[in-house]
Amino acid sequence: MKNRSLVSLLSLAAVCAACVIPCVASASATLTPGVLAVGSDMTLPPHTYLDHGKPAGFDPEFVTKVASYINAAPKFVDTRFANLILGLTGDRYDIVASALYVTPERTKVVDFVPYFMTGGSLMVSSSSTLKPKTVADLCGKKVGSIKGAAWIKFINNVSDKACVAAGKPAVQVHEYDTSAETAQAVLSGALDAQYEDVSISGMIVERSGGRLQISSVGPLDPVVCGLAMKKGNTELKAEIELAIAQMKKKGEYQSLLKKYHLAEPTDEAIAKATGVTQ
Repeated sequence: MKNRSLVSLLSLAAVCAACVIPCVASASATLTPGVLAVGSDMTLPPHTYLDHGKPAGFDPEFVTKVASYINAAPKFVDTRFANLILGLTGDRYDIVASALYVTPERTKVVDFVPYFMTGGSLMVSSSSTLKPKTVADLCGKKVGSIKGAAWIKFINNVSDKACVAAGKPAVQVHEYDTSAETAQAVLSGALDAQYEDVSISGMIVERSGGRLQISSVGPLDPVVCGLAMKKGNTELKAEIELAIAQMKKKGEYQSLLKKYHLAEPTDEAIAKATGVTQ
């Protein structure tokens, strides 16, 4: 009886051991197998927004194509910009795709796959006499920004060097939940200007019916944007990098960038964005 029990236990152990290997090998790189959950602020056209309730813009198009290469169905989770990284680290979604700037500070919290370059613009009311070309022209003025944007640090640095150091009042940064709310504050006179991504500002100006205009020239503080994923998820990162490589080989990557007037990030720009010297 004892021997039979021992044989039974050994057989059960062998079965369990055999089960462990395939379970580990088939573990998904995403939170839900076959699904790529994407955190995105759907208030940032033309990068990402809702068109009749459906995700639209560059990021949804790009991620949908990436997802097709890793055999996953994209599932977009609309999240305000300031909470995107918090939701990622809290396992609400697998990646963030929302024109998220790559910075040395952010690379300490999440991993990035850089996928395009952009920059900033200054917008003002068309009726305003203030037409700032750079942030240095805004000493003592109120500038609006979407909450949690990486360029707030850039604005404050310029303010310290060009304004405060010269004995002028600092640039006053006011943060809003969405870019649309910020633009409304400019139109109402609550703000003197708005700092926004070049593509997004172009869309906002177009939709303002001539009430807003871009006063700056060229992209301010050119930056790299990246798809963000939880730190240490090397499997998902490798899958996404391979998918993008396949997109480039077929010309799909280049076509999407051209469609949205974006540029591919250079190795030098990526090194600067991540804080890794070449």
